[in-house]
Amino acid sequence: MATIKIFNNDENRMETYFRREDEAMPYNTGNTLKVSEFRGSSRSDLLWTEKRAMQSWNSFRFMYGRPIRVGFAFKRPYEGGHGQQSQHYAGVAFDVGHNLNNAQRAEMRSLAYNSGVWTYVEPVSLSPTWVHFDRRRGTPACASGGYPVVRFGSIGAYVLVSQDSLSRLGYGTGGLDGVFGNATTNAVIAFQRSNGLTPDGIVGCMTWSTLMYRVTPQSACLEPID
Repeated sequence: MATIKIFNNDENRMETYFRREDEAMPYNTGNTLKVSEFRGSSRSDLLWTEKRAMQSWNSFRFMYGRPIRVGFAFKRPYEGGHGQQSQHYAGVAFDVGHNLNNAQRAEMRSLAYNSGVWTYVEPVSLSPTWVHFDRRRGTPACASGGYPVVRFGSIGAYVLVSQDSLSRLGYGTGGLDGVFGNATTNAVIAFQRSNGLTPDGIVGCMTWSTLMYRVTPQSACLEPID
């Protein structure tokens, strides 16, 4: 049984669901994405994503018209395996097509580009043996890419990434709820002070970079756009 937190982009609020491994993800239609597929190799009982990422999956799966095997989707930051500001840690990215040949992956990648449902589709030069697409949100805090700025009042999967990372490093946020409130602000300030950063309580470029460097395994790949 998994606890799944979803940011409802349409209503700007967090929702919580409880699902078995063989059940469909919340907001998934046609049972095309089970909890076990979204979880992938993660061992976490707590998962999160955003409604629009699920809707993008629904639309793309309908256009593709065939089952899509998911290699990797969700990961928690401390589990690593992806870039230090990976969209997988926000639960809005999918690595698929590992079971396809090059021509089939090229077809899927082209459809993903042209579908208009994904924010980013990784070029073949970065993922030659799989297809990566995601529904990332917001303007990156760093010019090189990555996560958007989150601060007091922010809601969503990126807040969960910050809360999870801070908590993992010993800076309590009062729980993982996806809502950037006073406790999360205080945790950010404490982290910033401990790491020589401006203690403004805002998770911007330098705070994201330092936080994710501290929490992700150093063996993780370093591409910030994945």
